[in-house]
Amino acid sequence: MSSQRWMLAVYFSLASDTCRTFGSGVVQPFNGSGYYVRSNCPFTLTRFTHNRVECDITTRRGDSGLLVQVEIIINKVRTVVQNGSILVEKKSVSLPYDHTYQHIFQYGIYTKLKSSLLPLSVTWHNVPGGIDTLRVELEQELSTDMTGLCGKHNVPGTTAIVVVLICRLFFSYTLDCLQARLPHYVQLCEENIYSYENSEYISCAFFKEVVQQCGNNSYIWNIWRSSTRCTPHSCPGDLLHVEQGDPFVPSCSNPNPRFSNQELTSSCVCPKGTVLNDHADGFHCVNVSSCPCVFDGSSYVTGDTRNTKCQSCVCEGGKWRCSDNFCPARCLIEGHFVTTFDGKQYIVPGKCTYVVSQGLNWIITIQFSEKAVSLKTVVLQLFQVQTKEYHKSNLTKCCPSSTESLANLCHPSDHALVFWQSSMYVQVQTSFGMKIQVQMSPEIQLYITPPRNHTGIISGLCGDSNNDTTDDFTTSSGIIENSPQQFALSWTVGTCAVNIPPTCSNTDNEIFADEKCSLLNHPTGIFAKCHSHIPTDQFHTACIQRTCNCGSNLQQCLCVALGSYAKACAVLGVAVGDWRKATNCTLKCQKNQEFSYDMLACNHTCRSLSGPDPRCWVDDAPVEGCGCPEGTHLNQGHLCTPKALCVCHHYGGTTPPGRVVIDGRQNGKVCVHCSEFPVNTAQKTCDSLRKPLSASTTCESGCYCPHDQYEDHRGNCVSLDNCTCVYSGKVFSAGQHVKTNCKTCVCGQGQWHCRDEPCPGKCQVYGNGHYQTFDSKWFRFDGHCQYTLVEDYCGNRNGTFSVRVESVPCCDEALTCSRSIVLDLQGLVTLTLSDMRVTRRLQKGTAPVISMTQSFILGQW
Repeated sequence: MSSQRWMLAVYFSLASDTCRTFGSGVVQPFNGSGYYVRSNCPFTLTRFTHNRVECDITTRRGDSGLLVQVEIIINKVRTVVQNGSILVEKKSVSLPYDHTYQHIFQYGIYTKLKSSLLPLSVTWHNVPGGIDTLRVELEQELSTDMTGLCGKHNVPGTTAIVVVLICRLFFSYTLDCLQARLPHYVQLCEENIYSYENSEYISCAFFKEVVQQCGNNSYIWNIWRSSTRCTPHSCPGDLLHVEQGDPFVPSCSNPNPRFSNQELTSSCVCPKGTVLNDHADGFHCVNVSSCPCVFDGSSYVTGDTRNTKCQSCVCEGGKWRCSDNFCPARCLIEGHFVTTFDGKQYIVPGKCTYVVSQGLNWIITIQFSEKAVSLKTVVLQLFQVQTKEYHKSNLTKCCPSSTESLANLCHPSDHALVFWQSSMYVQVQTSFGMKIQVQMSPEIQLYITPPRNHTGIISGLCGDSNNDTTDDFTTSSGIIENSPQQFALSWTVGTCAVNIPPTCSNTDNEIFADEKCSLLNHPTGIFAKCHSHIPTDQFHTACIQRTCNCGSNLQQCLCVALGSYAKACAVLGVAVGDWRKATNCTLKCQKNQEFSYDMLACNHTCRSLSGPDPRCWVDDAPVEGCGCPEGTHLNQGHLCTPKALCVCHHYGGTTPPGRVVIDGRQNGKVCVHCSEFPVNTAQKTCDSLRKPLSASTTCESGCYCPHDQYEDHRGNCVSLDNCTCVYSGKVFSAGQHVKTNCKTCVCGQGQWHCRDEPCPGKCQVYGNGHYQTFDSKWFRFDGHCQYTLVEDYCGNRNGTFSVRVESVPCCDEALTCSRSIVLDLQGLVTLTLSDMRVTRRLQKGTAPVISMTQSFILGQW
């Protein structure tokens, strides 16, 4: 082991936020003058505690003078850089590496570790045999004491007289930059190179640090490599080395990369006008117009198209240009989970009766079971015609059960066609274009497609189908609620108790649900084919809650929840495969019927052979269930038979197979079922004036306000003009105003009358990755990296701003304590909010580098 020597050379720095060690032992601390340490013993480079997070960085040099080991411990997570490898907690990692506490990635020709817990990053440069340059950078000044080499101030040492000609030659070109400080730099250079004259990495690392501090306007900038014979960094493939370039190479997947506090650095870049094709092996640069597109792991060239049932996309220069979604909107009622026509998702609070959707000529109501959190009935009313209630055991008088009714039309009329599409689904098609699917088994679920060109206002639990989620929570009294619970309660028929548990109430059920519902997320599982089309987050949450709060048949509840995701995929035309077999959810069919994931009743009954089958006119989402296989038809005995064995249906009845003449009438018999609306009693409270009433509502004995008066929300009898209104649980008198969701609403006759106002969009993020888009849609994504929240660059460099966010974890890595927020303004100024401080960084070229960073404590700006 060589002896340890301490030597001092005055070495001025232009910034105090970086500590460097380079060459064979030059150390430039955060504050004070640079000095030289020659030893192959381990040294503490820096050690401090900030916000109760401990940081300890140690280094060790080998006999070559290069660093051979760097150990970085932050919040007890140990990272070791050694022999060109990176070990995190003794496990080798590849780049980029993302962890809750830290990120490690390529930064130009360097490798950088950025902490999420501390305003700190560590950057190093690998060369054969070790590391020639290491930097520790602080994004803000720390208020804590720091120990180690980086915290040293004015270290005393000895002065050795060693003449190294290459140092004298190099510094002869730096008079414009160093001036009076030149002797001190020469001395430090000679100490660094002494006995390492044959090591290019030792000397060149030193020269490069000096050149970078002199800047690109100095004389030495353009000649230092030729005067020192330091060769440029070798870049792979088509990449070229530049002394000042983007630290992140523009690529097909990210043509305009940006990063907080990004500066130009020594880097490998593509030739001007090209980007790196990071979708192919090797390091090949291409024009942006030649970039491939990627979807679901497959690569597509420019001009290639991919289509789903609802959308068409074409590849253009590495980006997908997709059409608008041309599938009709659908409202889903799956258990207590509701998805509106415009895609907003929420949970109803109670097992009650609700108005799901109503328009000028229809109203759909549902009733929950008193026991399980599942639907009990679905009622559709059209004009003066009301179908019977859908029951699991008694759907209507025409359709008592699927096994008895698959061969017949349930309810043909001038206004609606109702029939069993399969053994699991009843299909409804109205004369004005509304489509309804009711899953009858094993649980009732409801799917509604509104008329394409509907006129008037649609309202109810399903929202208004106007492609705007911000007004989906419009209550029955006409105001937009913020709370889904208050919104849902406004659409109840009669009183409603909040009685659906929000969390799991059974530990054993929870364990079962957590394990089984994870099948949805398995990256190579049966549902993986659909992951790139539909995220599983909401379905996974619903699966756990529905299965967890299930009764005794957990497997059945699980299968219903998994089926909801499979059905959503089928709507897009994505068939996930035999998911029922893969998840132990198979169904048994009666007699000789067969199961299919796309069952159609069209022309699959003996009755349909005797005339046009109106079931063939319906085009809706595919449904699963049992039915007759192709080439067979269901007879009255519920057997699938060949056409030749079917009886013939005619006006006079049925005739067995064979030759016969029957009065010339061969049209199939249809069942017409019409009944009038029930008469509703007078509405005697302000609250009931705008609330939907059940079709069977009648007068009840009791105390009511006098004629032409109504009971307001305070219990007083008032005239219609003085009726009160309710918003967010508060009572408002007639004439009072409320501002909500970009509307101004005034209370009048118990109803909110709202006027639209200019509405700025709002995007927000909170907690562990909860995001709300400008269109008020929520999703969850808990990534560990820094992400662009919003920008107006949109593929070109003419933008004016970008906002990026990064989670800052607590000491418990499962939780997010705060966020780092970075705002770029016109490429000139970067504002960073982190650790309760705002840091302003001026980009190079807008101000002298010496004054690049200013910090402000929040509240004292």
